[in-house]
Amino acid sequence: EIHVAESGGGLVQPGGSLKLSCTISGLDFDIYAIVWVRQAAGKDLEWISTIFAGGTTFYTHSVEDRFTISKDDAKKTVYLQMNKLKVEDTAMYYCAKQAREYYEYDPPPGQGTQVTVTS
Repeated sequence: EIHVAESGGGLVQPGGSLKLSCTISGLDFDIYAIVWVRQAAGKDLEWISTIFAGGTTFYTHSVEDRFTISKDDAKKTVYLQMNKLKVEDTAMYYCAKQAREYYEYDPPPGQGTQVTVTS
C-alpha cells in the first residue's frame, strides 16, 4: 500500500515561490514515476508534471517555464519548485503514482497541500 505525505503549501502573493514536497512509502522509487496533480475548487484534477525513475520530466504547458520537478531517491521524496506563481495556480496539490501514459496517474492517495496565490 502506497502512503504519501504532501507538504509545503501556503499563502503567497502573485510572483512568489513555493516548494512542495511529497514523501512516499510503499513504492519502489527505482521503478515507478511520480506525478504532481492539482485540483482547483470546483474543478477536476489537472495533471501538472511527471518525473520518471531515470529523471526524465514532463510538464503541462501552463507551468513548464515556472515549475521544476525533482526527486531525492534516498529520501523517497519528490519536489515541485514553483516560481512566478499566478492566481490561477491556486489549488490543492497532490502527488500520485504515474500510470500508463506520462500524464496519467492513479488516484492520489494523500491529503494534498493547499496552495493559495492572492494579493
